[in-house]
Amino acid sequence: MLPDTDELAEVLLDLAVPHEDINALVALRRTVVADAGVLRLLEECVEALVRDMGEIVEYGDGLQLGHRVAEVPAALRRSFAAYVCVAALPHTRAYHRARGVPADVSRRTLTDLGRNMAVHRRRHGTCGVQSPQWLVLHFRGELYQLGRLHFQRTRLWQRAARELTAAGMEAAAGTLCLDLHIPDYLGPLTPAACGRAVALAGAFFQAHYPEEEYRVAMCHSWLLDPQLKRYLPADSNIVRFQERFRLTAKDTEPADTEPVQFVFGDPELPVETLPRRTSVERAVGDHLRSGGHWYVGHGWFPMPTGAGAGAGAETGALRGRSDG
Repeated sequence: MLPDTDELAEVLLDLAVPHEDINALVALRRTVVADAGVLRLLEECVEALVRDMGEIVEYGDGLQLGHRVAEVPAALRRSFAAYVCVAALPHTRAYHRARGVPADVSRRTLTDLGRNMAVHRRRHGTCGVQSPQWLVLHFRGELYQLGRLHFQRTRLWQRAARELTAAGMEAAAGTLCLDLHIPDYLGPLTPAACGRAVALAGAFFQAHYPEEEYRVAMCHSWLLDPQLKRYLPADSNIVRFQERFRLTAKDTEPADTEPVQFVFGDPELPVETLPRRTSVERAVGDHLRSGGHWYVGHGWFPMPTGAGAGAGAETGALRGRSDG
């Protein structure tokens, strides 16, 4: 199920696993394959992950990888999810090939394992997978990196459907939509990069999921908290990102650790120690230090009905390249 020692290192490189973590994962492989209980759990996780590959599964259903990780010996817990992803990789690549997903899209999507491990090392200083459950989406074919953004195939939940209906959209609960996510370590969130990503997404899903209609993209993020406009200039990337969306209600429960985590790398940093080097750092920290709170905001915009402005040539490329 797992590649042998020599091949494992190469596979980990292909998944953008940080170089300083590769030796540790290769060495731990011996522990994994020598423990019948761990191997059985690995097989169960892979089987659950690839079952109904490509089907849209509610986040609380299907494989709960974060819970299963807790069942392995303590020495393996931080890294076990990486072995699940590696063992599932041939199934994911086969699914991508069957869908005609371009090789570059497949590769960049699955390198989120390495990004996830880089976040873990930044926060904890050790080898590990920060958010195992998040990676299930990538390796099941539910989420793709397209340019600067991630797009997740999902369905409208009830409150979102009500808000879209009130705005004049035909949107019942369960209607297909795309959830938009902002990956770390991928450069500034410029309007041009976001526009290109949306155009790529319009072309990609028409080409590779023609039986599914995605009319709306949604985002649920602290980046959509309207309070940010009090601190950032109108031409800042974050404000212009917000203006792409039709904002709906924001959560009523504070989510102060969200911006601290994504801006500073560790949600548990004391507020009084947060740096003030950039306008975003000053906005997040000064607001918290003044007694304010940050909230997850929600927003949506209609997806392009065609391939999207300027995406015609890229549509042809998307249709023409496959992961051979």
